[in-house]
Amino acid sequence: MLIHEQLARMVAAEEVSCHFTLLGDANMYFADSLDTLGVRSIHVRHEHCACSMAMSYARATGDIGFCSVTCGPGLTQLATALPAAVRASIPMVVFAGESPLNKAWYNQQLEQAPLVRALGVDYIPIHTRSQIAGKLREAFLSARLHQKPVVVGIPMDLQHMEWTGGDDYAPSHRIIPKTAPLHPAPEAIAEAAQLIRNANKIVLVAGKGAMKAGAADACMQLADRCGALLATTLPVRGLFLDHPFDLGVAGGFSSPLARELFAEADLVIAVGASLTQHMRDADKLFGQAKVLQIDLAPTGINQGAVVAEHFLRGDAKVCAERLAEHIAEKSNWRSDDLRTRIASAPADSTEFPDDGYLDPRDVIAGLQEVLPKSWEMVNSSGHCSYFSAQMRGWHAQNFHVIREFGAIGNGLSYAIGVAAARPDNTVVLIDGDGSLLMHAQELETIRRHGLKILICILNDGAYGSEIHKLRSEGLRDGGAVHGRGDLGAVARGFGLGGKVFGDLSTLADDLKQFNEGSGSALWDFHISDLVSSPIMRQNHPTKPHS
Repeated sequence: MLIHEQLARMVAAEEVSCHFTLLGDANMYFADSLDTLGVRSIHVRHEHCACSMAMSYARATGDIGFCSVTCGPGLTQLATALPAAVRASIPMVVFAGESPLNKAWYNQQLEQAPLVRALGVDYIPIHTRSQIAGKLREAFLSARLHQKPVVVGIPMDLQHMEWTGGDDYAPSHRIIPKTAPLHPAPEAIAEAAQLIRNANKIVLVAGKGAMKAGAADACMQLADRCGALLATTLPVRGLFLDHPFDLGVAGGFSSPLARELFAEADLVIAVGASLTQHMRDADKLFGQAKVLQIDLAPTGINQGAVVAEHFLRGDAKVCAERLAEHIAEKSNWRSDDLRTRIASAPADSTEFPDDGYLDPRDVIAGLQEVLPKSWEMVNSSGHCSYFSAQMRGWHAQNFHVIREFGAIGNGLSYAIGVAAARPDNTVVLIDGDGSLLMHAQELETIRRHGLKILICILNDGAYGSEIHKLRSEGLRDGGAVHGRGDLGAVARGFGLGGKVFGDLSTLADDLKQFNEGSGSALWDFHISDLVSSPIMRQNHPTKPHS
């Protein structure tokens, strides 16, 4: 047996069930060996996309993501995806081939470790037979235990040597520590409960930690006890689905009504939320409120700012349950009138000139009306993502977003990763035209692998964020404009369904046709480039120009 065959066996033993890859000299033999073991492979058209697919696959499954690339340029293509995985706390292992150890020169040779470490990612080189089992297990263990990406580098000539070790590989999932939920100290519960009793206008904000701990019901129970309003960070949008006092997203994507109420709050309870700059909207969201952070490892400072003054260390579910036991029921600012306002207030009612194109808010309302709420919803990045983030009806388990690095161009990849993770469900992606065009080649990947994805493009013919920023500064916007074109025809050229929408009258019929078909489709909505989102108008108001 050769080493690349044994490596494949070890990776399969780590319970990797899906492998995203673009083949090259330094990973193709390993990838073929993995295929023979029955591990599903998604063969992509760009290495960045393989990494991004593994990221969304990991987020959707709650387990490890795995991809492989060749050496040199194969690895350098990951330089945008890997920092996003770090910031999003994605558990992932990247198998990266290295140039041969025993050649004096190789045209794709590169010192890969410094590059990867500069991106904030651990790099584990394996250069001898004796290191293979231990180092590979270390990579998977570290990714799972610390919820982060790890790159493993293995020279191609080492992979072709004979395996002389045994078959006694112990995968990381067998030895990872199994820990019980961390219970808070009684005196800390008493102090936090008193803080809640003294507050009159409370908002409880849940993050990924609350969802991971299964704390949704406990959070709602606590909020109901103390009369708090509810909200979530963007990644767990829909965690409090159907609760009448759910304000939706907390952060830069908060609705005008949510902003109004956050401004009145005197206490924010952050449960399993890291209180990032985006979530706090750079301290413009609830700057007057005290903050109680409930977390397994509260730090008090995040992204250069003090984020909380009060802390409760422990499991999100346990802490919420204990606090509810110590709070006498009160209504605070809940009322029937507020319940009605939350249910009916628009995400944005600002009027814009009619230029003959669709209003993106109308497109979102139309999709909201016809799309099944049981489908997997992928929210991408860029200016258009504000509008789709306001859609209601999708539970957090079916809502997928990774945007911690602020990069566009990932929508198709994230949708493919979700489709691989949830093969029995249909995926809908809402993305912008600028993002789509960065990696439109993956439309072919969707067709070739027979995936069922509805791709909805809000097409303003430009990089949306940039044109609104340029215009607010009185600068020329031509450099950010590329024209709307016919993206439906592009999709058809790749073998998918495709249609351009100039109005919304046929949406229901088009959805029926999509459901009756077996393949994917791209809907190209030609939207106005005059409609800017509330967060854009807030952060980039139009300046007076001479």
